[in-house]
Amino acid sequence: MTDNELLLAISEMMSKKLKSELAPLKSELQETKQELHQLKHMVLPQLDTIKSELSELAPLKSELQETKQELHQIKLYQENMILPRLDTIESCYTDTYKRYKNYADKMEAFFDDIAVMKKVIQEHSETLQKIS
Repeated sequence: MTDNELLLAISEMMSKKLKSELAPLKSELQETKQELHQLKHMVLPQLDTIKSELSELAPLKSELQETKQELHQIKLYQENMILPRLDTIESCYTDTYKRYKNYADKMEAFFDDIAVMKKVIQEHSETLQKIS
């Protein structure tokens, strides 16, 4: 046998061996292709559904942005208008409370003094009526 014939024989043997080893890979690749094709048909409708749902959510997103802006405006209004006024009201009530608190113990004495004055005024009124 010549070198060419040997090379040709080796080439044919390798070709047969490669074909036999590649055949299972080829069938697996074909099966994988079919599975991917099936998955594609399953996933595409779901993707369409998701796309339509997302398009329905788009107006809600803009509404959410508007709500955020309104909330921000409300917070600013509270911070700049309401809270300072509440601080002023609190200060007034606190000052008034402190004044009343300072005189609370004296009020009892005032009531006692007024009761004594009532008695004295009544006695004086009776005395003045007797005189006239």
